[in-house]
Amino acid sequence: MNPGESTSSVQQLDWTALSETAPPSAVLGHWRRVARTALGRWLFARMVCRKAPYFGTIKPRILELAPGIARVSMAKRRSVENHIGSVHAIAMANLCELAAGMATEVSVPATRRWIPRGMTIEYLKRADSSVTAVARLGTKEWNGPANIAVLVSVTDDQGQEVVRAVITMYVSPRPGN
Repeated sequence: MNPGESTSSVQQLDWTALSETAPPSAVLGHWRRVARTALGRWLFARMVCRKAPYFGTIKPRILELAPGIARVSMAKRRSVENHIGSVHAIAMANLCELAAGMATEVSVPATRRWIPRGMTIEYLKRADSSVTAVARLGTKEWNGPANIAVLVSVTDDQGQEVVRAVITMYVSPRPGN
């Protein structure tokens, strides 16, 4: 710090993420408060589904949520099966979009907003069990409007990758910022 420079103007680094520290998003702050209990995690997932009702069709369970990563699972049950008894491809695409959206929501600064712009998805293997999606967002710089790729991998209960997706998120400044 230079002489006469106030401590409030010095940017700190979060050495675990190697990015400027910032207060957690409201969503991340809420997650951190409730994630300690199974009931809290269940209620959080219901809150997410209330905000975006289509995600409720897969009854997701949010397992991990932090800047740059989201881990979300979905149980195999009759309402998400296809005609051959495996997890339906579109249900897994829904899971991918949810995981990518959650990772983006807790990663972008409060001065930014985001919306899914596209999806590229590969169905690699039949999913005959419950599945877990892990979304990773490597971007830490938010300079202007940009398309950001969120990588998602879906695995079955045996740890086999069954789906791989790239969800393109358009991140832009919130109006007034």
